[in-house]
Amino acid sequence: MLSACEKNAYPEDHEQLSEEERIVIRFSHVVGEDTPKGLAARKFAELVKERTNGYVEIQVFPNSFLYKDGEEISALLNGDVQMIAPSTSKVTSLVPEWQVFDLPFAFESFEEVQEYVKGPAGEVLFKKLEQEGMFPLAFWDNGFKQMTNNHSPLHMPADFSGLNFRIMASDLLSEQFELLDADSQVETFDQVFPVLDKEQLNAQENTFSNIVNKNIHSVQDYMTISNHGYLGYLVLINNEFWKNLPDDIQIIMLDTLREVTEWNMKFASEINEENYEELQACRCLEIHELTETEKKQWEDAFIPLYERFEERYGASYIEYLPKYQ
Repeated sequence: MLSACEKNAYPEDHEQLSEEERIVIRFSHVVGEDTPKGLAARKFAELVKERTNGYVEIQVFPNSFLYKDGEEISALLNGDVQMIAPSTSKVTSLVPEWQVFDLPFAFESFEEVQEYVKGPAGEVLFKKLEQEGMFPLAFWDNGFKQMTNNHSPLHMPADFSGLNFRIMASDLLSEQFELLDADSQVETFDQVFPVLDKEQLNAQENTFSNIVNKNIHSVQDYMTISNHGYLGYLVLINNEFWKNLPDDIQIIMLDTLREVTEWNMKFASEINEENYEELQACRCLEIHELTETEKKQWEDAFIPLYERFEERYGASYIEYLPKYQ
């Protein structure tokens, strides 16, 4: 077994090899380079290149440069790119059970997310992705989502009435806002700022890092610190491509991803805290943090979502959530 840390695993300098002679992996994602996912992707590419002396080159394409949200999975399955890192919501079109991660207030921390991912329910969910042609390599953190809008402060469920939210493609997210008497519309991540700026929509949910990176706060007036929804990313590789990689390359990639995932978890927490402080300091929007009483009312409003999920996919995915252990 080779380790990514073995200095002599690839003693030759492969920098001068042609693309046909090297292993080239195209890694597409939709967020900015300075976000937790963007920086983790770049770090992963740099380390793999270093540890294989250039024999494996991972070419990272951020900011929807190659493919948008709705195009990435098809591109991966068709072999047009070899790696992607979509949010869990994006894979629900193929494996709807992954909507368990869209359930509001399902998790309190990234540690709880990791506990779930590494448990029996996570194992089944990962296997379902493999059956669809996508091999899951890692799970990266972005943080918890907050609500923003340019209409009025959001304290109670009734405050959502009349708002129109941008959402990711997930039936459960659409139903989340239906329960709050709000409308929703699926838009790709690169369109979040334009549709809000043009007032085609007036609300959205996202992490602090995504809000600041896309300058969303400049076109919104109110933000509620709710931590209601988790936003994480699946690092996926085309299953057929993965199986055809040499064993030693697979080991180096997995070893490196474990290291990068640990770094990502720490960085995501730090950058979200920094961005939250930046949003407070800019005084560009009114910020409200949910009280425990308000949070309980939100949770009660979302009970039907849990019931619908259980009816469709069974109780086991919900029963394994840390909050029920």
